[in-house]
Amino acid sequence: MTPDDEVTRWALRARSGDRDALERFVRATQRDVWRFVAHLADVGVADDLAQETFARALTSLRGFAGRSSAKTWLLVIARRVVVDQVRMAKARPRLAAGVVWEQEADRLRPTSGFEGVVELNLLLDALDPDRREALVLTQVLGLSYAESAEIAGCPVGTIRSRVARARDDLIRAVGDDSATEVG
Repeated sequence: MTPDDEVTRWALRARSGDRDALERFVRATQRDVWRFVAHLADVGVADDLAQETFARALTSLRGFAGRSSAKTWLLVIARRVVVDQVRMAKARPRLAAGVVWEQEADRLRPTSGFEGVVELNLLLDALDPDRREALVLTQVLGLSYAESAEIAGCPVGTIRSRVARARDDLIRAVGDDSATEVG
C-alpha cells in the first residue's frame, strides 16, 4: 500500500466519523497543502489558505467518494481556495504605493542564512502562474503528471508543456542573473 493509498483510506474512514483517521489524514497532508498554497499565492497568506482548505475539505468530506486519491482531491480544493483568494484580492482596493514597496522589501529581506531559498522563491514567483503551479505540483510535491493534470483541470500534455516551459524560464532567469552579476 502506497502512502497515498493510506491517506485515502484515512479520508474514507474520517468521512464515516472516525476521529483518529481524520487526525491522521490532516497530519499526513497539511505540509503538502501548505507548500502548494504558499507557492501559488504567497508565504504570508499560506497559513490562512491552508486552514481554509481544510475547513472546506472537512465540510465536504462526506461527499468524497475516493475516485481519486484523497491528496489529489484535497489539492484541488486548495487550488480553488487560492483562486478565490486571488479574485477577492483583485476586488479589494490596493494599499498606497509607499506601503506596498515597504512590505515587499520586508518580505524579501533574508532573516538568516536562507538566501538561496529566498532566491528560489523569487524565481518561482516570477513564473507564469500556470507554469509555477505545474512545476510545484510535479517537482516540489512529487505528484505524477496525471495527478497534477487532475488538480489543475487540464490535459496531461498541458502539464508536461507547462513544466518544460517553467524549467526553460528558470534556466533563462538564472542565466540572466549570472550575466548581470558578471557584467
